[in-house]
Amino acid sequence: MKFNRKIFPDTKPNKNFITKKRLKEDEIDFNKLRSYRLDRVKKELEKNNLEACILFDPVNIRYALDTVNMSVYNMHNLTRYCFVPVDGPTILYEYFNCEILSEHLDLIDEIRPSITWDYFSNGDQASSQLKKWINEIKDLSKNYFKNKKVAIDVINGPAVTALNKAGIEVVDAKLILEQARVIKSPEELTCMKAALEVADIGVAKMREELKAGMTEDELWSILHKTNIEHGGEWIECRILSSGERTNPWMQESSNKIMQTGEMVAFDTDMVGPYGYCADISRAYVVGHKFNEEQKKLYSMATDQIDHNARLIKPGMSFKEFVSKSWVLPQDYYGNRYSCMVHGIGLCDEWPQIKYPTDGGEQGGSFEKNMTITLESYIGKVGGKEGVKLEQQYLVGQNGLELMSHHPLEDI
Repeated sequence: MKFNRKIFPDTKPNKNFITKKRLKEDEIDFNKLRSYRLDRVKKELEKNNLEACILFDPVNIRYALDTVNMSVYNMHNLTRYCFVPVDGPTILYEYFNCEILSEHLDLIDEIRPSITWDYFSNGDQASSQLKKWINEIKDLSKNYFKNKKVAIDVINGPAVTALNKAGIEVVDAKLILEQARVIKSPEELTCMKAALEVADIGVAKMREELKAGMTEDELWSILHKTNIEHGGEWIECRILSSGERTNPWMQESSNKIMQTGEMVAFDTDMVGPYGYCADISRAYVVGHKFNEEQKKLYSMATDQIDHNARLIKPGMSFKEFVSKSWVLPQDYYGNRYSCMVHGIGLCDEWPQIKYPTDGGEQGGSFEKNMTITLESYIGKVGGKEGVKLEQQYLVGQNGLELMSHHPLEDI
């Protein structure tokens, strides 16, 4: 059903400036991209016998409606959200005086000022603001989710309590959105290729500029700069370490000065152009000369990824994959990474497939046009250094197709 848009922009596009096209911009049909994603959300709602969802997570808002505003800020402030019914108008509840940012998006039928009830925004008026928000949701329920059940992805305790008192049941929208985002359209894959191309440029610059005497932070900043220069958005974390800080893994970049012969490893976790994530890991040696122990660690990491990549085909269950996956030697097992495989899209996505001892029994199977990354961290418990590698793949008709093309080291 087509709804009359209630958005009447009173401003005309400013054409008094020149823009530079972003990577692959001319290859993307943005109308198809947006329609596909919104349709996926609605189909998942129907599949779960739901009539509507309310989304606060900026990544989920981006997926459903392709609207962006202060994404990182709104990850910890409930000040912007959207309403997506199966049958009814999509409504964006926008941050103060920011309506103009999304007026061009045809899939948004109406933009309203957001009603916030957090203490930061309202102080001692938070309770009265929450009542206003509850009344707004009750009005929506009269027309668009008459079963009094709504899926919400991120919300605080007082709001859930108030909705329940108003007779509205809250269910978790995380499942809805994670399942919607699993299968990528051709347009999404092009967006992902653009993000990975930007990451490849940044990582190549990092390798080229890596030298003794620079700090980890200085090396890490190269990727940030490259991402922003190419229209990227943010980086999910800042995991880069060198020397003995590479074991155990997960230490973030610091002001440590890197020395010749030290291992340097990092994980991009880069949200690039169009909001899609390039998630690859690479490991180098300052001076680019591996010693024998470093070669051993690196070879084990490539063996793990190569072995696991050969296993995966459409239809293979996650349980079968875990049972056949590369066996991490016992001396290294205590330092294992959190998972062997995870989905990737606008950010890390479902599934997260863990080692057998960590819950590798979840249901599900690999499907064509899923996008995933394969992970490996190799560092002996109590050892001096470790190697982190990660590759990004498309699940194709006959197996995995590599999407990340920055080369591994030739050791």
